[in-house]
Amino acid sequence: MRHGPLIAKLATVADLRESDVEQLIRLCDDVRTVPARRDILSEGERPDHVHVIFEGWAARYKTLPNGAQQIVAFLIPGDFCDLHVAILGHMDHGIVALTSCRVAYIPSAELDALTSDHNGLTKALWWATLVDEGVLREWVVNVGRRDAYERIAHLLCEMHARMQMVGLVHEDRFALPLTQEQLADATGLTAVHVNRTLQRLRSKDLVEIASGTLTIPDVGALREAAGFTGNYLHIQRRALVPR
Repeated sequence: MRHGPLIAKLATVADLRESDVEQLIRLCDDVRTVPARRDILSEGERPDHVHVIFEGWAARYKTLPNGAQQIVAFLIPGDFCDLHVAILGHMDHGIVALTSCRVAYIPSAELDALTSDHNGLTKALWWATLVDEGVLREWVVNVGRRDAYERIAHLLCEMHARMQMVGLVHEDRFALPLTQEQLADATGLTAVHVNRTLQRLRSKDLVEIASGTLTIPDVGALREAAGFTGNYLHIQRRALVPR
């Protein structure tokens, strides 16, 4: 079911009513394909829809005046691209499809109307936004204070936890369709340094990467190497509204 990752993500923390789920699915009927390397949203754009990744991987990025780019977040199935951009008025960064993506286009006005009547769903969507902010803070720490080995290990642990949240991890194996250049843009390293770091992780039997798939033989060992706790993802179920 194409809505699976989105519902799974929100249901991780929210005891949503059946009516919440039904209404959210209703709003996600406009699903479009965005080819790889094409912007889903561009910096400066004023979108009148909220965008949700249903399939594929995307990235938030900033472009400097000299053309250099920095990836500031990876987006996976179940992630919102721009949940509250209507409040700010325009995009202050771009979102590009890293792979071919299936993206739901939800009219902002309809989502606003829905959340005004569904308190539990509103809180679940705010949770999603606050987790995005937590990820951004952790990425700042990652680039600023962790060495290359810890950076790459930490990022892989994060993606494992996030993919697991939406049901896309099987026996600690999941799709990781990222190039070494994209990992470099996300971690402030060079592609050569990323390559060496991945080789080191492989040599310690902490990761296996083949054909765009990442396998983590010992999740606990990789988390220990990265100093990863995952507390910033706030993955804990709670009843956001009384039944």
